[in-house]
Amino acid sequence: MDFDLTSEQGQLKDSIGRYLAGRYSGLEAREAMRRRPEGRDPALWQGLAELGLLGMPFAEEDGGYGGGPVETMIAMEAIGRSLALEPFLATGVLGAAALRFGASAAQKARLIPEIAAGDLCLSVALTEPGARHDLGHVATRAEETPAGPVLSGRKDLIVWGESADAIVVPARLDTGGVGLFLVDPRGAGAQLSGYAAQDGSRLADLVLDRAPAERLDPVEGSAEDADGLTVIERIAEAGIAALAAEAVGAMEELHRLTVDYLKTRRQFGVPIGSFQALQHKAVDMLLMVEQARSMACYGAMMVEADDPAERRAALSAVKVQINRSARFVGQTAVQLHGGIGMTMEYIGAHYFKRLTVIETQLGDTAFHLARVADAGGLIAAE
Repeated sequence: MDFDLTSEQGQLKDSIGRYLAGRYSGLEAREAMRRRPEGRDPALWQGLAELGLLGMPFAEEDGGYGGGPVETMIAMEAIGRSLALEPFLATGVLGAAALRFGASAAQKARLIPEIAAGDLCLSVALTEPGARHDLGHVATRAEETPAGPVLSGRKDLIVWGESADAIVVPARLDTGGVGLFLVDPRGAGAQLSGYAAQDGSRLADLVLDRAPAERLDPVEGSAEDADGLTVIERIAEAGIAALAAEAVGAMEELHRLTVDYLKTRRQFGVPIGSFQALQHKAVDMLLMVEQARSMACYGAMMVEADDPAERRAALSAVKVQINRSARFVGQTAVQLHGGIGMTMEYIGAHYFKRLTVIETQLGDTAFHLARVADAGGLIAAE
């Protein structure tokens, strides 16, 4: 199998890498953006739109640029490497998957060009209080009225919810099934509360009290048309593949920072990188980064697989390895840096924070390990 990037993918990697590196040139630049009201610089979002990144996840016939999982992996690696505070995971991954698998042609035609132009940010409210990673835990209810559907309930931990112009909200139908709805988070009946996550990104909680909504309408007869939970699963799987790529970018940069520190920090008159025990630790970090990279590539290949059971087991296995690598690389980096590795004045600590948050997003290690075990593993027993 050929794992080399095409010329177009190579150009995408170079362009997004240069763009983000130029604007996230260090911890001071990132902190200045984090202190803004929305926790980011909206002008950078327009720059990503001009690069074509926001239209990339969508098919050309839907108004996008025809990118796929590999292109998303390239973008998320660059975001992880630069520790960027941009809502691409919310809009370009989770929101994009919601539209791709859960929206009608008319809805796509209306929404996707706005996203591609940078005029519309989406997010998806996947979790509720007490859900503990269970995507089927949907207590928010949808009620049909003469004026259209209204939603009541609560959603939490919405990724970049404050930046969203619309939020995709799963809700329980009168039939007992689950539907997906578009909600204006600042409209009537909606109360949005934003707050900072530990890694500097922003999350939000959303309380709905008969809030007007527009139901997403999947293509009739498609697998996603049977139950909204199928669409929710596809959204989460796309998110896991993207988080895997972001974690690889962050781990790669944290490993580089650690090796540079070992070369420059001196003790007993010599660089501490000359001590064999610390060299072994740095090599162990590299091995974990490369294992994570392999699984991130596997996730990009499997996220569009046709078999739901095979796809589910594969993405859970990806998340297990990513979580394990993220924890090992982050903790080892702190150990090798000593006290400076835990100070907020050093950017390495912020990479560690982001990796720690990724470890819990869309399911922790124990949750996904149980799913892999329930599936019988990735290789069938003979």
